[in-house]
Amino acid sequence: MTAVREAKASAPDPGDGTTPRPGTATAEHRPRVVSGRVLRTRSGVLSLRVRGRAVVVTAALLTALVTVAGTTLTTGDFDLSVGEVLKALTGSGSGVADFVVNTLRMPRLVTALCVGAALAVSGAILQSITGNPLGSPDIIGFTNGSAVGALVVTVVLHGSMTQIATGALVGGLATALAVHLLMIGRGIQGFRLVVVGIGVSALLLAVNSYLITRATFQEALEAQAWLIGSLGNRLWTHAQAIGLAVAVLLPLAFLLSRRLSMVEMGDTTATALGVDVSRTRTILLVISVALAAFATAVTGPIWFIALAAPQVARRLTGSSGPSLVPSALTGAVMLALSDLAVQRLFAPALLPVGTATGCVGGLYLIWLLVSESRKSRA
Repeated sequence: MTAVREAKASAPDPGDGTTPRPGTATAEHRPRVVSGRVLRTRSGVLSLRVRGRAVVVTAALLTALVTVAGTTLTTGDFDLSVGEVLKALTGSGSGVADFVVNTLRMPRLVTALCVGAALAVSGAILQSITGNPLGSPDIIGFTNGSAVGALVVTVVLHGSMTQIATGALVGGLATALAVHLLMIGRGIQGFRLVVVGIGVSALLLAVNSYLITRATFQEALEAQAWLIGSLGNRLWTHAQAIGLAVAVLLPLAFLLSRRLSMVEMGDTTATALGVDVSRTRTILLVISVALAAFATAVTGPIWFIALAAPQVARRLTGSSGPSLVPSALTGAVMLALSDLAVQRLFAPALLPVGTATGCVGGLYLIWLLVSESRKSRA
């Protein structure tokens, strides 16, 4: 194994107020010096900047994740000790503990963690590409597009879980293609993309309503409940589906995060650094849409996690870059904590987690719009 050496590093930091956003590469900018420590192989092929604050925040998020997971598995209508949960997870627990942990609580928890991470990374990529804090799959319309694909398979084709996931992926990619065609020749500029995406999202919402009217009464009830976004009654089938998607797509996104940071500097700068900007954006856009599509297929549309989690992660880490790993952890914690809250605070009522995230996210969106309006006036 090649020895790893450490060196102090300073480099332009993309995404601050002095650098151009994607699509404005001709603007003049002054690079900001970022302190950090770079770990690289002796050959220089691989390198990684490590920032102390980011490491501390990541460790804190992991601690919060473990705490939320432990609380979810040990509390509820049937309380369990940590020891009983561990025995159930290792297959040596009692029959009741095994059923509660491995059949009821663990699949729901794993689904929440994976869906939260997938939505957060999807939103982080879109916000980075567009240079707009409103650039998230639920605002632009990719989530509604995935919902259309999933509803077609559910209501019309009566498909399986695998077919529903495939339909959601096709719907999300088709929506991305439609938005791309509407933007041809005008570049991916944040404000224009958000406005076009909102229009496409409204059309897709109408399509969803039409599909429900064509369903039977029972199918319409199930579809409407699914559109709210819920983690209730999630089985290992759902957890495995989103787990597999996350295991494949998240590492790809993390590997491309450095190129994404360069793209944030502007097209000219990124090209000068050896990045194929068009290809990089296309690959990352496909990854973002796929993550949102698979998450939507498993739980239905869960709003505002993709919008808020990446921005919370950036503020926590103090980073102006994409921060995909902290974003994934933040999204996982936010969704798991929201689901825990609706289970414990509103019991025995079955409140879908999408309702809770929608209420909190709506307030966050209002604050974000007001703050962005004030910035534009300054």
